[in-house]
Amino acid sequence: MSAARVPLLIVDDLEENLIALEALLRSDTVAILQARSGPDALESLLKHEIALALIDVHMPDMDGFELAELMHGNVRTKGIPIIFLTATSDAQRRYKGYAAGAVDFLSKPIEPDILRSKVDVFIELYRQRQEIERQRDELRIASREARRYTAALKEADQRKDEFLATLAHELRTPLAPLRNGLEILRRKSAEPVVERVCGMMDRQLSHMVQLIDDLLDISRVTRGKIALRRQTFDMRTAVRSAIESAQPHIDQAAHALRVDLPDAPLWIDADPTRIDQIVCNLLSNAAKYTPNGGKIRLAAYQQGDVAVLSVTDNGVGIPEDMLGNIFDLFTQVDTSINRSQGGLGIGLALVKQLVGMHGGSIGVESAGLGKGSTFSVRLPVTAPPSANPTASTEEAGIGARPLNILVVDDNVDSAETTGLLLESMGYGSYALAEDGPGAIALAKELQPDVILLDIGLPGMNGYDVCRELRRDPRFADTLIIAQTGWGQDRDREMAYGAGFSHHLVKPLKPGDLTALFAQVAVA
Repeated sequence: MSAARVPLLIVDDLEENLIALEALLRSDTVAILQARSGPDALESLLKHEIALALIDVHMPDMDGFELAELMHGNVRTKGIPIIFLTATSDAQRRYKGYAAGAVDFLSKPIEPDILRSKVDVFIELYRQRQEIERQRDELRIASREARRYTAALKEADQRKDEFLATLAHELRTPLAPLRNGLEILRRKSAEPVVERVCGMMDRQLSHMVQLIDDLLDISRVTRGKIALRRQTFDMRTAVRSAIESAQPHIDQAAHALRVDLPDAPLWIDADPTRIDQIVCNLLSNAAKYTPNGGKIRLAAYQQGDVAVLSVTDNGVGIPEDMLGNIFDLFTQVDTSINRSQGGLGIGLALVKQLVGMHGGSIGVESAGLGKGSTFSVRLPVTAPPSANPTASTEEAGIGARPLNILVVDDNVDSAETTGLLLESMGYGSYALAEDGPGAIALAKELQPDVILLDIGLPGMNGYDVCRELRRDPRFADTLIIAQTGWGQDRDREMAYGAGFSHHLVKPLKPGDLTALFAQVAVA
């Protein structure tokens, strides 16, 4: 049977009637099946899919009404439309036929045009039903494929997150001894050339750290996995901090930086770290895309209920056709200075995402290539905080006695340079351990004031070491600091859950250590 043909079943006990009906209905679009009795019809119905059944009422053994009732009681055949063919058609017989499942009656002798027109209607209905079923099957397949694709995307996204976190850890770990070594050299030597070289190397190392952080941040921000730690503060504070961070890049290119800040505070409800990051990224971007000896201006002011921050440079500028997508991920202005300065093309995309998370907006203006650019950030201002005097946060310094410090790290270079750095900072004695059991044994022996503990230790990891130490009453209040290349939010949560006092990401900054060590009680 051709798939394009619509199957019809005609049932009549007389051969001549079957021949006549087939002659009336024969065409290239239908396939006609014949049955000369009720049982023969049921057999055909079980074997074939039927679009319409034309059934004679008067047949021996099983009449048309009985056949229709059997069809109506079977799940496979109950939906097949039935047209009864009869020589006598009173109202009672019609009612009986409709009750058995008939959709129409035709009286013999049959009018050919009427028969064909009625059959054509059911053929069209059958085709429409087949098309709906085909589309339903396609939709079911597409839905199944979509679920499979969604699951694959989710798995790929999870693997990407794990890869980026591992990559960041593996990149940060070797940076730790490098930064420690630079800081030791800087403290040990007063020679100008050493200071200059150390400064240059530290700038490049900081640039590497920033690239790693930006790469992780843009991944987390686009998936909504960064939570803002909002507080009411003066935006000028974050601006000054960002200037300090970006100043080495600006000085390296001999740029002239002009800063215009208002005398009055600019109170905003925001995450200070992220606002610092926004401003630092914009300043670093201006420094990178401005030829040596350029001019950069940073201005901040209040405009109605909005705090406006703008960074203007006289650098390479932005072509008009790129202004609309300059904040897209991996977008870079294709100039020789851009290629020479490098970059991943994620800084501005990250800035836009962070500004949006704060309920603000960012825009850019440029007259074209070679004519500089201005980036403007607008953030809602808020009411100033209520007066709440706090104790002085001035650093307590080293204290009346030196600190006893235990450094735990399986990376020997990182451990040794951390110890040497602490020694050069004047923090007395230190001890080193390379694994968890050794760290616990040494801690119980020395009872240190501070423990700098790496997370990724072989065998017994840093979380387990910290939990084991906290079970000992002697270490209930000991300052235990996680020093690790794992720096995502979930890593911090796991660290605090294990009992760590603080979580620092490698490479460590001496200033961070000084601030934390000041918390240790002075004997």
